[in-house]
Amino acid sequence: MRAFFDKAKLLKQRLNWSLILGVSFFMLVILSVIKGTYWVSDWLVEHKDAQIKQLTVLGKPYYTKEVDIIAAIKEVDLSSYFELDVKSVHNKVQDLPWVAHVSVRKQWPDQLQVYVVEHQPVAVWNSDLLLNKQGDVFQAQSEQLSTQLPQLYGPEGSEREAWQTFLQFKDMLLVNNFELVSLALSERFAWQLWLDSGVRLNLGRESIAKRVQRFIDVYPKMQAPEGAMIDVIDLRYDTGLAISWKYPQVQEQQSKSEA
Repeated sequence: MRAFFDKAKLLKQRLNWSLILGVSFFMLVILSVIKGTYWVSDWLVEHKDAQIKQLTVLGKPYYTKEVDIIAAIKEVDLSSYFELDVKSVHNKVQDLPWVAHVSVRKQWPDQLQVYVVEHQPVAVWNSDLLLNKQGDVFQAQSEQLSTQLPQLYGPEGSEREAWQTFLQFKDMLLVNNFELVSLALSERFAWQLWLDSGVRLNLGRESIAKRVQRFIDVYPKMQAPEGAMIDVIDLRYDTGLAISWKYPQVQEQQSKSEA
């Protein structure tokens, strides 16, 4: 019996020591957290006046000048690194005409990095807007463009459909040595195409791909009257087509006589 009590006493001592060590470790952790909190607080107070001293524009924008991006950024208060409103910087740069996407990042101790992705223009929309590769419309100065873009027309909201249709017929016609330069979708959803030769194709609303193929098949067999050129080809028929001719020389002579 005595041996039993001795073992119980030893076990109790061990449990007491385990409890004491556990509580001590817990208190040490609490003290470390409190000390760390005060250290962070002191550090923030010490560096509360940290300012943005270096702006870096990434992404190599082509149409947007770096000075314009920096000017937009500086419209936001940059006096405090910690209080800088990154969202405001993002919105200011995003508002620039050619900018499609913006990413803003602060880098300690005094840097602000702004990554800019521009719209890639592929077409002019309704004469005064532009389309990007995704078929999204945006407004920017088309005078900055280095190449002539195709002209697309259509009702509001039809931009993507018009762009995808243009790509479809551009490839289809190019294989047969025709270059598509313009496309129009009317309010009644009728399609018209213009080729670089000035020929206009009226396709209507139905089976438009078949009608373009009909033009491709029939064109080599067309015989123009003397001095005439094709003006409009009407393909809005189940079979066949109708051709309107123009006479450039006659029109030129009439213009000279009127002058």
